[in-house]
Amino acid sequence: MADWIEPHAKAPAFSLRATDGTTVKLSELKGKAVVLYFYPKDDTPGCTKEACAFRDRLAEIKKLGAVVLGVSADDDASHKKFSEKFSLNFPLLADTDHKIAEKYGAWREKNMYGKVSMGIQRSTFLIDGSGAVAKVWKKVSVDGHDQQVIDALKALADA
Repeated sequence: MADWIEPHAKAPAFSLRATDGTTVKLSELKGKAVVLYFYPKDDTPGCTKEACAFRDRLAEIKKLGAVVLGVSADDDASHKKFSEKFSLNFPLLADTDHKIAEKYGAWREKNMYGKVSMGIQRSTFLIDGSGAVAKVWKKVSVDGHDQQVIDALKALADA
């Protein structure tokens, strides 16, 4: 279990397959802010609420010069089904071996009703246009998180 990537650190590089079959590389997003959010599982209540909040506010996020990327350990087929079911308008990335989640520190020990397991902890990383981590939310509470991200993007734009 890796430590969390902290603000001001260089964001770990990644190259992951997206819902549309393309490969998304962080290095190809230079110059844009990236909202990289890790979530536990496709089509579960909290993950659906979070994805739909980003979907509904994507125009605002794009106006602030940012892209949104959702990452979970689910496979392409699961992502495609989830994306189509909720008309998601941003890519979901398949991190089936959870290597990227581990690099960012989002792959953690979880304790649910006394059952301990490893999995993705809901977390978001705001990466600036130069590839540095600008802000980290380690234990995301879904309600209001979209606004927190937009506020951080505005602060980044004003910096």
